[in-house]
Order: sequence, then structure tokens, then C-alpha cells
Amino acid sequence: MKEAFTRKSLLILGRGIGQVMFQNNALSGLLMLIGIFLNSWQMGLLAVSGNIISTLTARISGYDCDDIKNGLYGFNGTLVGIAVGVFMLLTVSSLMLMAIASCASTYIARFFNMQRMLPGFTTLFILSVWMLLGLCSWLMPDMLLVSDTETPASSSINYLQCFSMSIGQVMFQGNIMTGLFFLAGILVNSRNAAVYTILGVLLPLPLAILLGADSEALNIGLMGYNGVLCAIALGGKSWMSLYGLYVPFYSLLYCKLWE
Repeated sequence: MKEAFTRKSLLILGRGIGQVMFQNNALSGLLMLIGIFLNSWQMGLLAVSGNIISTLTARISGYDCDDIKNGLYGFNGTLVGIAVGVFMLLTVSSLMLMAIASCASTYIARFFNMQRMLPGFTTLFILSVWMLLGLCSWLMPDMLLVSDTETPASSSINYLQCFSMSIGQVMFQGNIMTGLFFLAGILVNSRNAAVYTILGVLLPLPLAILLGADSEALNIGLMGYNGVLCAIALGGKSWMSLYGLYVPFYSLLYCKLWE
């Protein structure tokens, strides 16, 4: 029975991490978690902690067992945990706040699940972290890390780095290997989703270059991660849905070329 409980818990944990990128697959989550640990062991532990706390909150609150099993109450907690490692000094106080914010993401998720008009996705994580950072800015500014707005100057685009980090930055990871592990995690669950991920990075690039986007921002993935999530979320199960991605991007590109 203990082995069955451990196996079930690990599957829920893995799915909760995989669901950050819409992958309901424990192996996907494991590969993504390995990618996070490759970049930062602290963020890896925070991701696991946030996931466990938000999932346990759902369990204790008696929320739908299938939703819990599928990781739908774990992925926002995963992102909350990582965000604390990105924006805050790691202290006992910040870890306590991380636990509170992870719990809050579960309750916000429950609110969104009560209606069917608008899916929550990562809105729950965003709201939780906004509240957390707003509270810290107001009452405990010393807990926040100082933002380093300066990046090394770069006059050219490193396409491999841009590609991989655009995927990695979905979970705040600025590491080439991390992005590749994320892509591998998506691929083991869905070839279609992997293709959409690649397109989500590549399709906006010509437009970003023509609009004069900063090459360093492109290189570290800050201009690409939203395209990745949009492509996976909006991509259908049919290859015909590729047209839904091609047309908007390249219509804008065409307009820019003819200005």
C-alpha cells in the first residue's frame, strides 16, 4: 500500500509540473523538473514544494479527485514556488509566503472552475504572485531581489539560444539545456504539441526582428515564451489548425514589409 501511495503521489506531482505546459503526463513533468534542476537546484525544490502545497490544499479542501489526479491544482503552485526563487530572497519568511501563495492559487483555481466561460490557465499563478509581490513591496520591500535591468550588449541573434530559452522561460529558466528538456517533455506526450511549441518560437521571430526587437531580449527568451504557450494552448488536434497560427503572424509580417 505504501508503494502504491508513493507511485500515485509521484504521478500527481509529475502531472502537476507537466500541466504548466498543458501536458497531462507524469513523464513530461519529470523531464521538465530535471530541466529546472539543471538550471537551479533551489528552483527545483521550490517547484516541487509549491506543487505539493497547492495539491494538498485541494485535497484537504475536498476538491474534485480527478482534477487533483490530473495535476490541475498543482501547476500554478509549481509556478508560484519558482517565482519566489526568481523575485525574492530565500528566507524563512519568503518560504512561508510561498506556502500561502501556493494555497491561494488553489482557491483561485476553484473559483475559476466554478464557471465555464473563461478557463483560468496560469491566471491563477499570476494573481497569486501579484498579490504576494504587491504585499512585499508595500510591507517588506527588503525581501525582494533587486531587479538587474542591464543585460550584456549583443548585436546578433544566437538562434539556438533564442529557441531553447524561449521554451525555458515559460518557467523562468534561462538555460539552453533546460529548454531542450522542456521540449523533450512535451514531445513524449504529444508530437503535435511539440510542433506547436517549435512554431510558437519560430513564427514570431521574423516580425520581432523587423520591428527592431532587442537581440539580447530575444537571445534570453523574453520575447518568445508567450508565443510558446499561445501556440500550445490554441493549437488543435488537427494539423489543419496550423493555418490558425500561420495566418495572423505572417499577415502582420506582410503588412510590415509593405509599410
